[in-house]
Amino acid sequence: MHLDNTPKPFGELVYRCIGCGRAYNIHEFIYTCPSCKSLLRIENKDFDKLKQTSGSQWADLFDARIKAKELKLMGIFRFHELILPIIPIEDIIYLGEGNTPMVQANKELSTWVGCNFLVKMEGLNPSASFKDRGMASAISYLNHVIRVKNLDNVLGICASTGDTSASAALYMSYLPKTKVKSVVLLPEGKVTPQQLSQPLGSGAIVIELPGVFDDCMQIVEELANDFNVFLLNSKNPVRIQGQKTYAYEVAQQLGWNLDNLALVVPVGNAGNITAIMEGFVDLYELGIINELPTMLAVQSYHADPIVKWRLTGNYQPIKVKPSVAQAAMIGDPVSFPKVAKLVQEYFSDRFYAIQLSEDEIMEGMLMANRHGHVVCTQGGESIAGLKKAIEQKIIEPSGRFVVDSTSHQLKFASFQQMYFENRFDPGYEISPKDSFKNSPIRMEANASIIADFLGLQRK
Repeated sequence: MHLDNTPKPFGELVYRCIGCGRAYNIHEFIYTCPSCKSLLRIENKDFDKLKQTSGSQWADLFDARIKAKELKLMGIFRFHELILPIIPIEDIIYLGEGNTPMVQANKELSTWVGCNFLVKMEGLNPSASFKDRGMASAISYLNHVIRVKNLDNVLGICASTGDTSASAALYMSYLPKTKVKSVVLLPEGKVTPQQLSQPLGSGAIVIELPGVFDDCMQIVEELANDFNVFLLNSKNPVRIQGQKTYAYEVAQQLGWNLDNLALVVPVGNAGNITAIMEGFVDLYELGIINELPTMLAVQSYHADPIVKWRLTGNYQPIKVKPSVAQAAMIGDPVSFPKVAKLVQEYFSDRFYAIQLSEDEIMEGMLMANRHGHVVCTQGGESIAGLKKAIEQKIIEPSGRFVVDSTSHQLKFASFQQMYFENRFDPGYEISPKDSFKNSPIRMEANASIIADFLGLQRK
């Protein structure tokens, strides 16, 4: 096919059921197979035509688009042909997502973890989390469908532990208010104040429900099944398409060389790790990369159905306990069937699940932030998970590692403060260490007193 810095609509996309294999119209709002109720994935029926172009040519094109003048191709849609290639460029919504930096961990932090590694700073997306990748894809798709089908009064809805709601409300607010309305369902008292402020500030209707995320998700699934609403959770495969760009970007930032690479990813609803694995499979099948990376899925033992699945071979939903990795506090991940299928087909010997205590997660976050990073509790979970994988000899420290920091530290500042003040509810099972605590010191406004306190020597 002809490659162009400014992509044109291409291919035939369908929803393909991962269970029975049936295909459905891409312009319909469906999220599970109407026939067998299995999850759907998006398939480009013309994907094989992409293989007519060499992997090096694709890499050159994606590299060239970074330098392009077209704003809408500076984010995730520089990978247009691999995300939603039927969408014309004018329908793309770009709010600055993507192109998040990878930062080398400093020597002290690397020594503490046991290896050199990179941190990918997903908290530097517009709503301060990785969710913006999938939401840019979903809302661009919605914008396209609204235009093609001349829709009005579309209601976008999601369940969330915080970050999804912030991202959904932000991107929905960019569309005309005469066309869309945004609704988010949150578990009451289980979203940080900073996260709650985001959908409220974006003008969304915020509904708080008793229980945990899984309870909110059950309600949203019922609404999506029975009513004509646009689902904004990762159960919607158009979300997964955008989140695949994390994999594309990591590969691009590493010069398309994935030799001896492992990625560390915190797992909640399993949409992100699904997307990342699918993204690497895309690159592998197009010959852009020569091998698939190893995946390290990390969970707290307060919410660890994926860990238990890898240990026993059997998957069972679990009842979660309170976790500081709040975005990952999910006992029945919606995307688990996709994870299982990807592991079976592509990652059987490249997928490990690491279990952590709540103390280890907090210490991972605090250590990272004391050494030049800005990571959330889920980022701390990833860093602590890498440390444990090295200690348990699951992987060799001589490898190359990229750690996923999914959100911005300031969204979870309340957990840091609770740690410093030892105010955690007993359900968290956290025992703060004095060496990690910090607090302001009240002193007189007197330079000499402050100098004496700091042990300064006069010139």
